[in-house]
Amino acid sequence: MSNATEHYEQLLAEHYSWMIGASTAFKAAEQREILTRLGVAGGELAVDLGAGLGYQSMALADLGFKRVLALDTSAKLLQELQSHRGVRPIEIVHDDMMHISGHVGRETAEAVVCMGDSLPHLSAHELVPQLFTEVFRALRPTGKFVLSFRDLSTELHGVDRFIPVRSTATKIMTCFLEFGPDTVMVHDLIQVRDGESWNLLKSCYPKLRLPIDEVRRSLETVGFEVYAQEVVRGMTVLAARRN
Repeated sequence: MSNATEHYEQLLAEHYSWMIGASTAFKAAEQREILTRLGVAGGELAVDLGAGLGYQSMALADLGFKRVLALDTSAKLLQELQSHRGVRPIEIVHDDMMHISGHVGRETAEAVVCMGDSLPHLSAHELVPQLFTEVFRALRPTGKFVLSFRDLSTELHGVDRFIPVRSTATKIMTCFLEFGPDTVMVHDLIQVRDGESWNLLKSCYPKLRLPIDEVRRSLETVGFEVYAQEVVRGMTVLAARRN
């Protein structure tokens, strides 16, 4: 079993953009629309936690932020972000999002995002309120925190645990979910065509099961006001404001 960082480096990062199945420009525009709808506008500094390929980072830059910090533990994904960011003012930081305080001063950011299901990649439930505390510290008063995650609190059974992700003529990806009390073991199976045969690539890692009400309570306990909640492509999106 790998942790999330190892899983991405050993398997998923190489196939991640293919898995998404859409262009960088399309995804950045999609995220810009979501953030605009949630009241995120331009400013001096925004932070993208678990930036990955940088769709949110690019959206934040396109919204007018003069400086965007993109933090992620995957060097491979950050390299792709580097190749696609163009002239946008995005600073790439290869680090764990729990280390936000090492890169962002107290009350200096006007917006922080943690999207694309990055939150369940934390290694323990107790790290969730710790991260929220660090984000609260980094935000200016009235600053906004937008996060998205997949609600895995409802257990799936039997063949419903097999999730088709994407398939093309040369590559097929399937995900199998194994539910535990507090985590879901995510098994990624990628079959790649090699001439007349197929090669199977596989790896697994744990994701936290994060009920929506639990995440909202953690935000409110830290001091955030949750002002919006919606579901986009199966992902719960929460927007909170630092008062």
